Amino acid sequence: MKTIRYIAALLMLATGVLHLMPMFKVPSDPNALPMLAFSIAYLTIGVLLVLNKTFSYILGIVIPLVGLAIGFFKIGLKNWDTMLAIMFIVDAIVVICCIALLLNKNKGKIETS
Repeated sequence: MKTIRYIAALLMLATGVLHLMPMFKVPSDPNALPMLAFSIAYLTIGVLLVLNKTFSYILGIVIPLVGLAIGFFKIGLKNWDTMLAIMFIVDAIVVICCIALLLNKNKGKIETS
């Protein structure tokens, strides 16, 4: 599980950096500021995953799912590019990893009770 946690943390940190790019590339883009907010959230969750904080598993599920929903409904398929597709794939992988980590953590609590 430690490997999965580190993979999720690395992916969150990487996608956090990817979310910073629009801010520097096209600061006047209306999506740049929300992407900056997600960048800060993703970088924070990545650090919390490295530190093995349990609530980071929940944040690692909720925040990427919110990002995916916003991406699908606000940005839409017509504005997709390669970078956005990569971020979506990474978000999906992180959500799966965090669900596995959370289920494993809860499984350990149930068995010891």
